[in-house]
Amino acid sequence: MTEVKHEEYTSSDIQVLEGLEAVRKRPGMYIGTTSEAGLHHLVWEIIDNSIDEALAGYAHNIRITVDQNDVVTVEDDGRGMPTEIHPKTGISTVETIFTVLHAGGKFGGGAYKVSGGLHGVGASVVNALSEWLEVEVYKDGKVHFVSFKDGGKVNQSLKQIGTCPPEKTGSLVRFKADPEIFKEGTVYNYRTLYERIRQMAFLNKGITLYFTWDKEDDHKGETIFCYNGGLKEYVSFLNETETPIFSDVLYCEADDPETEISVEVSLQYNNSYSEKVYSFCNNIYTPEGGMHLDGFRQTLARVVNAYAKDNNYIKKDDPNYAYDDIKEGLTAIISIKHPDPQYEGQTKGKLGNAEVRPVVNKIFGDYLKRYFLENPDVAKKIVEKAKSASEARLAAQRARETTRRKSSLELGNLPGKLRDCASKDASICEIYIVEGNSAGGSATMGRDSNFQAVLPLRGKILNVEKARTHKIFDNAEIRSMITAFGCGIGEEIDVSKLRYHKIVIMTDADVDGQHITTLMLTFLYRFFRPVIEGGYVYVAMPPLYKLHKGLKTLRYCYSDEELELAKRDFGDEKYDIQRYKGLGEMDPSQLWETTLDPETRTLKRVTIEDAMDADAVFSMLMGDEVEPRKNFIIENAHFAKNLDI
Repeated sequence: MTEVKHEEYTSSDIQVLEGLEAVRKRPGMYIGTTSEAGLHHLVWEIIDNSIDEALAGYAHNIRITVDQNDVVTVEDDGRGMPTEIHPKTGISTVETIFTVLHAGGKFGGGAYKVSGGLHGVGASVVNALSEWLEVEVYKDGKVHFVSFKDGGKVNQSLKQIGTCPPEKTGSLVRFKADPEIFKEGTVYNYRTLYERIRQMAFLNKGITLYFTWDKEDDHKGETIFCYNGGLKEYVSFLNETETPIFSDVLYCEADDPETEISVEVSLQYNNSYSEKVYSFCNNIYTPEGGMHLDGFRQTLARVVNAYAKDNNYIKKDDPNYAYDDIKEGLTAIISIKHPDPQYEGQTKGKLGNAEVRPVVNKIFGDYLKRYFLENPDVAKKIVEKAKSASEARLAAQRARETTRRKSSLELGNLPGKLRDCASKDASICEIYIVEGNSAGGSATMGRDSNFQAVLPLRGKILNVEKARTHKIFDNAEIRSMITAFGCGIGEEIDVSKLRYHKIVIMTDADVDGQHITTLMLTFLYRFFRPVIEGGYVYVAMPPLYKLHKGLKTLRYCYSDEELELAKRDFGDEKYDIQRYKGLGEMDPSQLWETTLDPETRTLKRVTIEDAMDADAVFSMLMGDEVEPRKNFIIENAHFAKNLDI
């Protein structure tokens, strides 16, 4: 644990750039969306400010609380925000931070070397989008208080409301999101908060985050996150559902004095065939990578190939291993801190600073070369895994050729089992992936053939989590789907060529059906992730029961709870209940009415809010390790009736 610094944090550290009014008019410009993701973004912004205090060496503990009314409180033990009058605004500096856009210690003045969040607009944006917000500041033995309401208007100007022990310092922010802005609701998701707070603790070793869920439900209580191992513990956590091929978790950390960029890298290999590599800049996840990820990949490939050549794994005239060979089974975290990060796109999805790549090359490269020399047994295992992957990749290339659009769709060679639709307008076309010929026959007869296609599959598809790439491409059912979708696969995907803008997984409403759905989602997640991210994947919701009197259908029920409710609604009326064991039991007209008709059907769109967490769930559910899967089932059994992946 580093010693807490004691430097002044004064008005001179706060620079003012512009006003606030636009935030409530166009909140999406500042937080991306006013849906659930935007609501949670408010919490991240306030936590980020406390994390910045910790990164600067002034705080060790951050407490986050959500109460029964979805009021969020974030408190840290940093220096405490400046309370004196700001020379440019004429109001207290705390009020300036929370009411003036771009007023913060992240715009110069030396308050923070690096920072995350919205680069200083976070506090004022949260205030603008809150029904009310309060701030308490503890410093110099005094407690100061200021409050705001109605989207950032000052309710009570800053004043001293009490005293505190001289050693107590820090800031507390308490706010209630504005339901006029977040019309979908202001109720926070426990799992979303839990996982993000845990991630922040992993990324900032030694900082303790206390998360208190103060609601009367199954999650009520406090969870404490503190990882002195930082990224090493993060990699171990991500690999707990896998079988590592060596016990070490590699880790390096260093600063570059010239650029003031700091680099942390941690990695470990497991015996799976998937890559789990995640990059961060100033604690912000960069899902599209960027210069830090490029530097990591280049360096890893360069050092592994150099070691392979020096030790005769690669013969003199043979080609190097591709990064695709070296990434197989790799779990890694790349985290950099940069004093002036530049991101490509408003979503900060990709880091664009060109100077980052050579810094990562140098720091990570020097470490990895030294580690390989000192640990030849680990180096050998990594090189041998890359060699095996290289051989499999060549076999996969041959299999892949049979699924390319040029050799199939462009020649009209669609899968023989596909009952295609008449329309060629992808924006209205749908394809139903149906298990079994019986259900496929009912769906084919019941559909609207103008825009609805049906592809029946035989039994459960291959579990791609446990299969090498060339085996996957050899599978007839998977080849049929790849060819029917028409957009390529993996890194070759071109979503603009997708032949159907609704890919609907339709299985029986039983345990086997749920298993098939999970296998399908695993396949789509691993090889068609852009299609899921584009919102093109759905799960059909066929009914479990039909209530009828003679030949007249009274009602369809989609769950046991809905059936009980229907029974109460019908009272003493005489009716029969039919329990559907499978889609094949429905005649075409029933299937159309309940599951195919856009006017009456229920579809669930598959989304991936956090690719990292989805990746961990898929690995755990479909991977080799039994214990984590068993624990997951035990912990989530009471949610089983409403399980939604």
